[in-house]
Amino acid sequence: MPEKTQKPIHIRASPDKISRNIIAVGDPWRVKLLSTLLKDPEIVNEHRGFLIVTGYYGDQKITLATHGVGMPSAAIVFEELIMLGAEKIVRLGTTGSLREDIDIGDVIVAEGAVYNMGGTIGMYLENYVAYSATNDLELTYLLYKELKRRINRVFRGLVFSSDAFYAEDPNFVKRWSERNILSVEMECAVLAVIGRLRDVKTSCVLVVSDNLIKGVSILSSTERLSERFLEVGRVIMDVLSST
Repeated sequence: MPEKTQKPIHIRASPDKISRNIIAVGDPWRVKLLSTLLKDPEIVNEHRGFLIVTGYYGDQKITLATHGVGMPSAAIVFEELIMLGAEKIVRLGTTGSLREDIDIGDVIVAEGAVYNMGGTIGMYLENYVAYSATNDLELTYLLYKELKRRINRVFRGLVFSSDAFYAEDPNFVKRWSERNILSVEMECAVLAVIGRLRDVKTSCVLVVSDNLIKGVSILSSTERLSERFLEVGRVIMDVLSST
């Protein structure tokens, strides 16, 4: 476990440049897109490719942070944001639906995440304990309620956080859909676990970019789904600003 006095290595920003409220995304293009919702956005980090922008949404400071792809990269960013004072972190990303009725453009709010034992999370836990990867109940409920009110096509439940993008076998979709998992992505589990270990509130909001049951996907998904990302981003900023 990092000491409370430990300083970040990869994020070269001072604590006053990082909000206590974070929206974390995998793709730096999404930081640029969401920064259009902020007043006076300022780039506070570009080191190691982790684009981080801080600005104001109304009178509330919001930080938009790139966490990269996969749990090892994301864990570094989440830990260092917490070192810099983050208290609430919401991941906004894309996901592949594992249900026929959850289509491209729909929104999933992850109550928690299932993950394979070992890997990044295993490094945090002794003897590979099955630690609950559940998000903060209050924050997650507020996000779900407001998203449902304003967007409608919103689902909630468990997602699967995969450690390897190209490792799925032919039975992957069938296996996880039969376990009532809504979708697959790559970072929610490690965010939830770190949030619990560090006593930081977390949540995960996902825009569906692929339906793995139907075999339908959108390439360059952020650009194609930009309006949906902005719509969801506004809701997240409203909730973070009011709590």
